[in-house]
Amino acid sequence: MSVGSRLVTATGADQYLESPAQRREMLLGIALILPSVILIGGVIIYPIIYNVYLSFTEVPLNPDQSPTWVGLENYLSLLTTTRFWQAFQTTAIFTAGSTVASTVAGLAVALLFNRQFRGQRLARGLVLLPHVTPIIGVAFVWQFILSPLWGAIPNLLAQWGLYSSQTSLLAQSSTALPTVIVFSAWRNFPFAFLLLLARLQAIPESMYEAAQIDGAGPLAQFKDITLPELRGTIAIVVLLRSIWEFNAFAQVWLLTKQVLTLPVFAYQTAFANFEQGLGAAVSLLLFVIQAMFVIGFVMLFGENKIWLDKLQHRRDQASEYCAQGTETTLGWVKLASTAPLDWRCSCRCFPSM
Repeated sequence: MSVGSRLVTATGADQYLESPAQRREMLLGIALILPSVILIGGVIIYPIIYNVYLSFTEVPLNPDQSPTWVGLENYLSLLTTTRFWQAFQTTAIFTAGSTVASTVAGLAVALLFNRQFRGQRLARGLVLLPHVTPIIGVAFVWQFILSPLWGAIPNLLAQWGLYSSQTSLLAQSSTALPTVIVFSAWRNFPFAFLLLLARLQAIPESMYEAAQIDGAGPLAQFKDITLPELRGTIAIVVLLRSIWEFNAFAQVWLLTKQVLTLPVFAYQTAFANFEQGLGAAVSLLLFVIQAMFVIGFVMLFGENKIWLDKLQHRRDQASEYCAQGTETTLGWVKLASTAPLDWRCSCRCFPSM
């Protein structure tokens, strides 16, 4: 029996394969995907497992000595250290502030671009520049424009009476964190802009036309049509941006050394203080916190939850119009055709829903 046949028999796949041709096709698929699996295992899985091992050890500076097993000592040391909790608080503020700011800015720009105007393609390309420009370049440019000696922003703020210090905004702990949040939001809002613009352009125009016939103004259209349709995309943007901002290192470290986030704390602990076991514990706690956040976020704002909220929103609208006896144009409070839930309104003013 060949090696391939033994592999098929050992995995129990032979009971699902009816012919030798199917077996050869499966073996070909395994052979094609095996290099990627080995690469992922060597580059991602093995470092993760080794990092978990290091987090329970004390790593000596001498490379000839083996790490010493200390159990949970690293974790207990971190959880009882004020510096760790300060870094966690700073990371939470930075993540929340930059995520909200970039999402709101991306939504505003997407609404602006959701219409035809001259030079739209050029303007769209310019909007994407902050996100595609290398981080090292934009960080040094921001350091230059924020300099109190020759920077444009401090001079402008000084003329308005909002800034009078000779110290850079990035050198003061009280102003460094808000500045980094603004920088991160400016750099990352094009990501939210692209996703939200794509979803905006997928909303049927007939829904807005029907709403206008019913007398709904721009604010009502945004509240009752645009925002409910964007809810799923906004949830995806917030989730992804929260994960990336929680892990952000380069944009914080290159801009200022006055903001201590958990990634910066892990870097300083492992490579500046040479406490690699403690640094590994910080990175593992970072992973656990993110995993808990993702699980909670999906449970609160998952796809089913979003569709149920949208369904309830449409039902409330239908009940309101039916209670008022309003003869309204069909469609603008109607569920999208892709909705996984189906319902019918028994009111006379929505005969086909």
